[in-house]
Amino acid sequence: MKTDLQKVRNIGISAHIDSGKTTLTERILFYTDRIHAIHDVKGKDGVGATMDSMELEKERGITIASAATYCEWKGHEVNIIDTPGHVDFTIEVERSLRVLDGAILVLCSVAGVQSQSITVDAQMKRYKVPCIAFVNKCDRSGANPFRVIDQLNEKLGHNAVAMQIPIGLEDNLQGVVDLIAMKAYYFDGDNGENIRVEEIPAELLDEAQAKREELIDQASLFSEALTDAILEEAEITDEMIVDAVRIGTIERQITPVFMGSAYKNKAIQPLLDAVTRYLPTPDDITNEALDLDNEEAPVILEGDSEKPTVALAFKLEDGQYGQLTYIRVYQGSLKKGDTVNNAKNGRKIKIGRLVRMHASDMEDINEIPAGYIGALFGVDCASGDTFVDSAVNYSMMSMFVPEPVISLSITPKDNKAQINMSKALNRFTKEDPTFRSFIDDETNETIIEGMGELHLEVYVERMKREYNAEVETGQPRVAYRETITRRAEFDYTHKKQTGGSGQFGKVMGYIEPLEDEQFSFESKVVGGRIPTQFIPSCEKGFESCMAKGPKLEFPVTGIAVTLEDGGFHAVDSSEMAFQAAAKGAFKQAYEKAKPVIQEPIMKVEIESPNEFQGPCMGLINQRRGIILGSQDEGTMSRIEAQVPLAEMFGFSTVLRSSTQGKAQYTMEFSTYKTVPASVSEDIVKKVNEEKAAKK
Repeated sequence: MKTDLQKVRNIGISAHIDSGKTTLTERILFYTDRIHAIHDVKGKDGVGATMDSMELEKERGITIASAATYCEWKGHEVNIIDTPGHVDFTIEVERSLRVLDGAILVLCSVAGVQSQSITVDAQMKRYKVPCIAFVNKCDRSGANPFRVIDQLNEKLGHNAVAMQIPIGLEDNLQGVVDLIAMKAYYFDGDNGENIRVEEIPAELLDEAQAKREELIDQASLFSEALTDAILEEAEITDEMIVDAVRIGTIERQITPVFMGSAYKNKAIQPLLDAVTRYLPTPDDITNEALDLDNEEAPVILEGDSEKPTVALAFKLEDGQYGQLTYIRVYQGSLKKGDTVNNAKNGRKIKIGRLVRMHASDMEDINEIPAGYIGALFGVDCASGDTFVDSAVNYSMMSMFVPEPVISLSITPKDNKAQINMSKALNRFTKEDPTFRSFIDDETNETIIEGMGELHLEVYVERMKREYNAEVETGQPRVAYRETITRRAEFDYTHKKQTGGSGQFGKVMGYIEPLEDEQFSFESKVVGGRIPTQFIPSCEKGFESCMAKGPKLEFPVTGIAVTLEDGGFHAVDSSEMAFQAAAKGAFKQAYEKAKPVIQEPIMKVEIESPNEFQGPCMGLINQRRGIILGSQDEGTMSRIEAQVPLAEMFGFSTVLRSSTQGKAQYTMEFSTYKTVPASVSEDIVKKVNEEKAAKK
């Protein structure tokens, strides 16, 4: 492990489903001599791609968990994390981008910017991750990389600029023209490992000159030397352009675009050169921590191995040797035998075994210096914990964790399955913050929640395989919410007289709808009508009612409570009495505030051949969906819609049968909306039936 941070790159490969992320990583590992044979994702040879090490990933041909690896390219160390494309595993992308310095955004040259590309781009913006774009699959019929560049600019608001132009397209893809060196690159040999450099073909010279002018024009905004050279009509050197593009990329003002085909082994080596040229070193990125001893004031971390250690645990896995914790060191270094503190709970941790990961293989190391990603064994912690030297008390900012949108009930088949299931749930909930489990008080059923059908399906399958826990799943449940639609007053007195001192508390005020927040509480009580020490009890009482609505016992959201007046008794008033008064007042006002049910609405995007556009739109209309727009892209059409989650169960089967298996869709959570009256009646009826069945 070298410690020259100028030669280190921490990058992620992220994109829409089936854009070729894992295939690209496989080629990168091959060209950097990390592996010596190329295997396909849907492995015809039964091996599968290196980075998809889980059995389920090999079978389904999809990435489920992000995998880390490292390689060397021309003296640079590149740490790579290959992330899933499915929105169900979005937390894997989230946690990877949180700790990476740069990324490769992979786009399909036929489909262009797709729904998941937009989500991944939003995640990169959230963590300010600079990226380069790679337009993959230029060998496919209908490939048009320049249309993809236009979409990057229009749909994602990038300043995308071509660094290459393709030599031929579709089944005639031969290589690429480098617009900086102004040379043509061809990739010969069985696996494209032999690079042949030639002059640009005459028919492409004019286009190459025009695109180079565009590139220089954009790059000149970031370099005075380049601007002066243009104005003085002096020689423009390759270094000038590279330096300018690098500055623009790191500032997220330029997105350099490269082209090729990972599957056909075309133009991967120039992409690796681009990673080392344009993506930032750990020193180029400003990382902040919060000083817990100084009111969480932001502190800039330095990538200096001599400074006090600050590291973030960003991903957990249960390996055969115990818990494996993936860690990124931001400052200082982690050495074998060191003792560090967990900033979250103050626990001291002794560092035992340190490793570097290569998919599921590992290599023992003695230390992880600042700017590197590694893993450690035998440490009990949670995802998102910060490890610090005892000299400082810093915490890294945690990552964004989306709320679950779908739940299933699971029942173990026997006692042995029950024990194994609880072990599995314990591990999965610790590993994945978007996967949650709890026991329903009323039904005594175990409920699991997640980001989508596939997400829960994968975990149930993993329970069976990895823990031998045979479970049966119940109907998927939608995470409905309740809220109110108008203001309502309350005036409630809680009075209870038993032998000795009783209970007394009186509260008056009103509740009203609240936008964009779950709950707020304000006290306007004056003159000591309710003693100050009882006000927090009132708030606690109101807030406890938010967990289950009085109407249908769904969680309540969007309510503002204002307390205006009340009364107390010198002997009988207590914290307990005012909590009970607040609960009674909430129930009293809630009925008058016209409560409604809200349901999760999903953003659905369907890609289908043009001839099936009509049937696809019909399917959305049947499911209470609203079509937001559709556009034709060559032979394919893309339909964007908003559909209630409750109507989307089993949609993939219906969509496939309506389009001869040619259409695919993606969906992600968009917002909560009020349920129409007719549907609301059905939900009420169903809930009442369930309650009656339990009695």
